[in-house]
Amino acid sequence: MPQLLLFPDPRPLVERLGADFFRQAPNHPGVYLMRDAADTVLYVGKAKSLRKRLGSYRVANPDRMPRRHLRLLRATVRIELQECADEISALRRESELLRSLKPRFNRAGTWIGQPRYFAWRVGTEGLELLVTESVNSDIEFYSRSLGAGAFPLRTTLARVLWCAIHPDHGFPGMPAGWFRGYSGLNLLIPRKDAGAKEFDEAAKRLASFFVGGASEFVEWIRDCTLSQSSAFEIASREADLEALSEFAQRHTLAQSS
Repeated sequence: MPQLLLFPDPRPLVERLGADFFRQAPNHPGVYLMRDAADTVLYVGKAKSLRKRLGSYRVANPDRMPRRHLRLLRATVRIELQECADEISALRRESELLRSLKPRFNRAGTWIGQPRYFAWRVGTEGLELLVTESVNSDIEFYSRSLGAGAFPLRTTLARVLWCAIHPDHGFPGMPAGWFRGYSGLNLLIPRKDAGAKEFDEAAKRLASFFVGGASEFVEWIRDCTLSQSSAFEIASREADLEALSEFAQRHTLAQSS
């Protein structure tokens, strides 16, 4: 039988802003500014759908949410919404606000630096993993600039995705230099003996990883690599999956909806 809660989860923002605020939020791309009682901006975020993104803030479960997030929700008394034409416009507007306001609950993007985004696309030759200084509608991308951190993320994802797409080849069949991150600016996981289905599934799983599906992505990688039985491959895979889980946890507030 499901366990019954003795006390409902706290909902500080629903109590302050009302349930209608969340129901009536626009289902469009945009940015949101979370402000305190002094009207100081505490946090700036962007979303593909403001309604869906704001919905994730309704419940403040102390057992599931990091303390930093709980402090933000408890301090927020007003949320300002700014609709944008599309996700890329929202990304640019968010970047402008972060650099000008430098909210104390934002950890990335508040200082001008070399923008670098992690992006990917499936083509006729395979799955391409890119580190790019700009984004456009022709590629899938993670909406936060990661700076130099985009390169180790790309290296880790390349290793686990290679093993998931080509489990029979494993580390011995991996292109030279990939294990240590020596792969140039753009990286292509070639088709070899894998079909379009495997690459489309990998791209779908990768997209879900960046919008809250990290645990499902980790389990998918494990399922795809069951045939890899060497201690070295297993240990390397688990270290990479742990690093990806930590990345997802650190970037929870930055995830798009």
